Amino acid sequence: MQNLPPESDDSQRPDRVEDYFRDGAVPVEALLWWQLERQDALQTALRALFQGPAGLTRLRLWVFFELMALRESRLTREALNQAFHVLRDEVLDSVLKRLREAELLAWDATGQTYAVTPLAQQVVGLLQPLTQEQAPDGDLASLLAGVAGAHQLGTLQPAQLQHLLAQLSRLYDEFADAIASGSEFALRRARTRFEKALTLVDRAGEALGAIIAQAESAGEARLERLARELGLAQARLLAMASQFNRALQQADRQRVTLGSTGITTTDVRRWLQSQGDLASLLQGAMLRPVHPVLVAQRDLVDTAEAEFERDRPVVADAQALPQGQVAPPGELAVLQLPPEMGQMQALLNAWTAAGTTEPQDLRPAVLGGSYARAAYRAQLLPLLGDPQARHLKGATGDMARQPWSVRWSAEQGEVDDEFIRWMSRGVLTPESPAS
Repeated sequence: MQNLPPESDDSQRPDRVEDYFRDGAVPVEALLWWQLERQDALQTALRALFQGPAGLTRLRLWVFFELMALRESRLTREALNQAFHVLRDEVLDSVLKRLREAELLAWDATGQTYAVTPLAQQVVGLLQPLTQEQAPDGDLASLLAGVAGAHQLGTLQPAQLQHLLAQLSRLYDEFADAIASGSEFALRRARTRFEKALTLVDRAGEALGAIIAQAESAGEARLERLARELGLAQARLLAMASQFNRALQQADRQRVTLGSTGITTTDVRRWLQSQGDLASLLQGAMLRPVHPVLVAQRDLVDTAEAEFERDRPVVADAQALPQGQVAPPGELAVLQLPPEMGQMQALLNAWTAAGTTEPQDLRPAVLGGSYARAAYRAQLLPLLGDPQARHLKGATGDMARQPWSVRWSAEQGEVDDEFIRWMSRGVLTPESPAS
């Protein structure tokens, strides 16, 4: 990759913007490049404000913001001299000249007054974060405020959603790195930022839903796609809360308490981090020399004799296994099905033995007893004619092998029962011998 010449060397700088590109042609098909070309006046104004040393740039910004804060629509030179009485006259003249050349101030020769231009109002809105206190997650708050405010005013652009989506992706990667690090302090710092970010995103959730609905109704496909991607990014952040909890619980399990003092390794680490110079803690630690301990042979012999004469625990004698005992008598309990299945099969068997060939109303097969029993019988009806359950053994297979099939109707009506007042109509149809 070819390095560009330093910015201070104007003699070697290319004269045209096309000279910066490989093929000598600007990317006119790029939407962002086209948007930047349309804001040429705004870029010129920003260059006029920020060109030069840092002190001069700060001076221009201060004068510009003070001018924009003045309430008068027409400013005379006397009013400007009074407002900027701390500046020397030649310095104020230089700054005002720069602002006029950048079309941030308009000079009316007839009335001998200055006026703020619409371009200056656009620039002050762009540079407003310079006058605000920098707070944690201020970048996300400003982006969310810009998106919500632009939506309320009807001036929302896809580029604003794109910048917000990129910031949410960067925050997600930052929080994921903190979780992967396993550091308790990194996790707690990231958890604080994570909770603030969730609060901000949650407050903007209603505006996000309105943006999706409005973009869908207006047919703005790109705006709708970006808004839905923002919703997915918000869901990813919400899902990360459980990961933070698991990582913090893992860090808590790794914490060690030093003896019975109640001091943990986290407390020691926090105290060490609060110390400015860790090397100063070692001062005087090596001043005391090491004293060797010499033990005579007789001391070793006395210690060994005392060890041999010390009382030892008596080894327990081996005991035989206990005698066998006869197991107590017991009963094998067999799970029985509810009696409702047997009652229904008895009713179907009676209809079959009577040679019934006409469909029968299913109310006698379902109703009776309580609501729970009727509901259980209704759940047994799909077993009739079930080809998979016919091969089973037991009551379930017998139920499936019954030569009857159920057919429910869309009609409903009242029934004469103590527990059921309303149910769907249906019949039980006998199967033909051919089927």
